[in-house]
Amino acid sequence: MPRTPSLASENEALRAQNAELQGQLACLQQQLDWLKRQVFGRKSERVESDVPPGQGVLPFEGLAPVAEAQEPEQETVVRKRRKHRSDNCLTDSGLRFTSDVPQRQITILPESVRNLPADAYEIIDYRTHYRLAQQPASYEVIAYRHASVKLLDSQEMITTAPCPAVLDRCCAEVSLLAGMIVDKFAYHLPLYRQHQRIQAAGITVSRASLTNWVRCALALLAPIVDAQKANILRSKVLAMDETPIKAGRDKKGSMKQGWFWPMYGEDGEIVFCYAPDRGHASAQKLLGHYAGTLLSDGHSAYEHFCADNPAATHAQCWAHTRRYFERALDDEPEAASAALDIIRDIFAQETEIRERDLTPEKILAWRQKHSEPLVRDFFAFCHEQRQRMDLAPKSPFAKALGYASHPQRIDALKVFLGDSAVATDTNHLERALRPIPMGRKNWLFCWNELGAEHVGIAQSLVSTCRIQGIDPYTYLVDVLQRIDQHPARLVEELTPRLWKQHFADNPLRSDLADAVLITE
Repeated sequence: MPRTPSLASENEALRAQNAELQGQLACLQQQLDWLKRQVFGRKSERVESDVPPGQGVLPFEGLAPVAEAQEPEQETVVRKRRKHRSDNCLTDSGLRFTSDVPQRQITILPESVRNLPADAYEIIDYRTHYRLAQQPASYEVIAYRHASVKLLDSQEMITTAPCPAVLDRCCAEVSLLAGMIVDKFAYHLPLYRQHQRIQAAGITVSRASLTNWVRCALALLAPIVDAQKANILRSKVLAMDETPIKAGRDKKGSMKQGWFWPMYGEDGEIVFCYAPDRGHASAQKLLGHYAGTLLSDGHSAYEHFCADNPAATHAQCWAHTRRYFERALDDEPEAASAALDIIRDIFAQETEIRERDLTPEKILAWRQKHSEPLVRDFFAFCHEQRQRMDLAPKSPFAKALGYASHPQRIDALKVFLGDSAVATDTNHLERALRPIPMGRKNWLFCWNELGAEHVGIAQSLVSTCRIQGIDPYTYLVDVLQRIDQHPARLVEELTPRLWKQHFADNPLRSDLADAVLITE
């Protein structure tokens, strides 16, 4: 009997310890499931809609089976239907290509006349079919022959002036500089692989030379990116995010952790700014005195920036909020699905707005009529769920509710209801920053922080070209030649957005266009 109170207290302590361990186990299991999904599983966060009642069910259930007639077995002939070719197919095989694609021609004669003389037969017509072919990446050498001329009348000697070059005392022509930048930053081909390809073409050049050429070319483009960033910071709505990058050696065997801060402006421009960390001080330094609406995820650095700058309004992304509930589906399938359904309806209203192509005034009226009740229902649902006594504090669903119900986040998620220019999410920014994580899988890291800044310069222009519908190679070939002669005060005209208006119709070309093939 005397040991009963101690046994009871010990039993209670064990129960509490067991509950704590169960919570830790559930948290670790959730992390393990997330890691397995990232490595092996489906990464899409899209939730398929439920099948409407009656759809997909055959209406023959309950009917008596029909007796099969006794007929002799017959061989079933299956005829393969010819594939329908749409009107935009240029050939009968469905191959589509534009008129500027180089074509080579091969004439094929019937086998019975191949050995006959040409005057023994007459070709009446041709039937043409096309096949897509590929040549290995090729490099060419341009031989500039500077002529020295003597005038016969005056016997005066005239020597041709040296050709202007993008980089002084450099044997790389502008087409090579632009091609290396595009190959590395648009198609994620590291310079060491490009060096192997150049060597396979029979050309001897050091890898250090390639690195130096790209570095010098990107240094020339830096003022253009600065002008592009200045225009982005003038946007009324600016989307911002951050993504990690290894830059510089920390100690032997490890690299420093740096961050790119991509900023997406309202004119369809993006710039990748590098910073050594993702703290509030870096956000303040990059944004300066920005006055407008800052659309971002729930990172506290943006919240602190807007708190310190009254002219800036903080709007947050509904897609990031949705992501927490999507991760909680295994933990609370019914409740998490209910939250996801409401967010899906909010996004459906934005799809309807885009399809109707509404004016800003009508967008605002539409959101206040259709989206605002959904937002109100969502936060009421979150408040109701947080009152549950059976909800584990560290469960994924509890974390999702805590993320969505943060007082300052509630106000930030409602900003789009009062401003037609504010989007509900930052998906457009996340799509544009994909080249950074794609590049990390290929070139892995930057040797130093200066290299990371050069990566940001290149990706800012290449990604903006893609957003603006410009061929990055054509743009870089033109701008690398034009930047030396363009007035510094008009450098903004060389950003992809304005370059498309001023120079896209007649861009400067590489000397390859005028070079004559040497056949000797």
